Amino acid sequence: MTSCSPSAVHPLLGDLYRLVRAKSEALIAPLEPEDLLLQGMPDASPPKWHLAHTNWFFETFLLQPHQPNWQGPPQPWLVLFNSYYESAGPFYPRPQRGLLSRPALRELLDWRHRVDQALQLWLANGPATAISNLIELGLNHEQQHQELLLQDLLDSFSRNPLNPIYALDAPAAAAATMGPGVRDSFYFEGGLVEVGRQLQNSGFHIDNEAPQHKVWLNPWRLSPQLVTNAEFEAFQLDSGYQNPILWMAEGWAQVQQQQWHAPRYWRPEGLEFSLRGLQPRDPNAPVQHISWFEADAYARWAGARLPTEMEWEIALQQQPDLPQAFGCLWQWTNSPYGPYPGYRPAPGAIGEYNGKFMSSQMVLRGSSFLTPPGHSRITYRNFYAPACRWQAAGLRLAWDG
Repeated sequence: MTSCSPSAVHPLLGDLYRLVRAKSEALIAPLEPEDLLLQGMPDASPPKWHLAHTNWFFETFLLQPHQPNWQGPPQPWLVLFNSYYESAGPFYPRPQRGLLSRPALRELLDWRHRVDQALQLWLANGPATAISNLIELGLNHEQQHQELLLQDLLDSFSRNPLNPIYALDAPAAAAATMGPGVRDSFYFEGGLVEVGRQLQNSGFHIDNEAPQHKVWLNPWRLSPQLVTNAEFEAFQLDSGYQNPILWMAEGWAQVQQQQWHAPRYWRPEGLEFSLRGLQPRDPNAPVQHISWFEADAYARWAGARLPTEMEWEIALQQQPDLPQAFGCLWQWTNSPYGPYPGYRPAPGAIGEYNGKFMSSQMVLRGSSFLTPPGHSRITYRNFYAPACRWQAAGLRLAWDG
């Protein structure tokens, strides 16, 4: 289980580099060779591709432009493992990544290890601050892909009637342990508040978390824990998936077209598919792998709403020990993903990292049980399209104060 607290101060960058890069390769250790090319849907990517793409990031943005004598891989590799950076060159179609049986895994691992040697030597010699910052961004990018690798693998395994097991000790979202006397909700007064990260001297953050700015919030209340499987099942049994009054028009269309009738990995007879295989569904565990549309419909059915991302952030500023805020599930908010006032993307291809996706997405806050340790913070802004269900996301209720 990932620590349910914001990330601590990073160790030395060289130590962090070794830890992150080793973790990526450790994630594929439980897999069979046939698993490495699994791509269950166009939005997902095979485990082997994730390993290669994270290496492509360091190759493309650090070694090629800043090491004149660097001998990279064959040029076609850079096309195969570019994701969406248009200004960095062409890229291979995402829905076809599962066809890339070559280059072989051993060749990709050799490439990763060559990149590791070059960057570790660079770090040992004390690179300029701009280079260190870019390496740190690359490591955070790799941590994002570690979570994506497991999410994508879960989606692929879920499509196999044999119900494959990734690992019997794979991480899982734990149920909340609410002690006696816990309040029904936390109350926040609102007012003029500051959210976001300062542009300077505030530690590592991704560009979409800044700049810090003021917003006005009316009073609101927030539930002390995430909605559970048992609570969501009550919505399901009360014809929640059959009642169009509860759904946004686009969400209702998804329900009809995709035949939604339960969260993504629920199975009959009280079972749920997970990285541990098919397991009994814990009624007290938080409901997970739901879309924003499902979260919004449930909140409306429950006489509540989803919190805005600003409410979520200020709640954590004022209530740092809010249960299940981190390391459990990403939490849908009612906020569209867009730029903060004064936001400026980085120049060049790095500017495509986040800014180009500030359309047709909804913000999630917190972190999940698949999020690597040290990769959580109060200002982190995750985002997905509202119909997405394969990410480890749940919901927390809010009410006007």
